[in-house]
Amino acid sequence: MKKKRLIVGVSGATGIPLTEALLRRLAEMSEVETHLILTEAAGHVVRQEGKCSLKELCSLADVVYENRNLGAGPASGTFPAAGMVVVPCSMKTVAGIACGYSDNLLLRAADVMLKERRKLILVARECPLGTVHLKNLLEVSQLGAVVLPPMLSYYQHPETVEDCTNHVVGKILRQLDIDTGDLYEWEGIKWSESS
Repeated sequence: MKKKRLIVGVSGATGIPLTEALLRRLAEMSEVETHLILTEAAGHVVRQEGKCSLKELCSLADVVYENRNLGAGPASGTFPAAGMVVVPCSMKTVAGIACGYSDNLLLRAADVMLKERRKLILVARECPLGTVHLKNLLEVSQLGAVVLPPMLSYYQHPETVEDCTNHVVGKILRQLDIDTGDLYEWEGIKWSESS
């Protein structure tokens, strides 16, 4: 059986626990092959926020690339990949994707996803969002990317930060057409006749 190849990009924004949780989930799936690209800034954030070391994080992926290697497989449209998620996705990375400034492998791989009309999910991290951020997010959305900021939700009654993290990871997996069956699904409000 051919594995589903997914690219995971990590840029220098807060949110490394999301990266760790996603990579751990994907590592449990024998039908998925993960290809990891980290920016230099992401390495600094891993050391600041991560529960595991950079080496341990990389060990969760099947293949790890140097971000400077613009000759690596993900830089080409002939490299078959079912999709790509950038988690977390900094506003610098969003800006680079929005204007096609592919000066590193992560940006080039994202550019390839857009030009090949493949799934690109950007877990955009910034708060509050400035006008230039909003313009760039609109631009990448219009280009075909899915903007999936890790917004808090409460309808699943989270009890821990990990519950919130896992809910966002479930949403990412759904966007990649991976249904693990454990994402809390909103069933709607049932109004009684007396209300």
